[in-house]
Amino acid sequence: MTVEDGGSEPAQASERRVDERCAPAIGAEVRRWRSERGLTLANVADRAGLNVGYLSQIENDKASPSLASLNAISDALDVPIAWFFLGDAPPPVVIRANERPTKTTDLGRTEDVDGRTGRDVSMIEVTAARVGERVGAHAHAGDEHHLILRGAFRLRQGDHTVDAEPGDYVRWDGTIPHEAEVTAIDPERGDAAMLIVRIRPRG
Repeated sequence: MTVEDGGSEPAQASERRVDERCAPAIGAEVRRWRSERGLTLANVADRAGLNVGYLSQIENDKASPSLASLNAISDALDVPIAWFFLGDAPPPVVIRANERPTKTTDLGRTEDVDGRTGRDVSMIEVTAARVGERVGAHAHAGDEHHLILRGAFRLRQGDHTVDAEPGDYVRWDGTIPHEAEVTAIDPERGDAAMLIVRIRPRG
């Protein structure tokens, strides 16, 4: 049944309305990257093989380009096509230093650098005040990465012992029992610290 018959509108018109409603607004990003490149509308239109008026409509979100047109604009501006959708990207997560969840463990004070917001990664800064402070053998799922920030630590896992100093990096499989001990304190700061990054297995 057609519109003339008094029924529903043609499927193509309906699909156009859905496309227009769902089309992302990319005009601002296209205009931004064109300005970054110091190009005029005419320059980009010529490179992309598009009409200047049509390109202007795209920049003002009055026209939704096809994938082929968007790809041509991407090539003309020499930017990945995904960059046009940056305006729809969620804002970054920011955890201020004074907002970190903290707790005290056998090894010392721990701060969740990421605020426990990571989905598959957690970042923890461990700070110890005395030589000899240690955490006994423990295990957990996923890899664990260590970066020594201050002082020195002795890291043990199975038959392996690593004495790590500032700047040293150590990675191991967290499912294998491991432990750590403070072996030196930074004379200027009066503590020892390391950053631990845990990669959680998906699922």
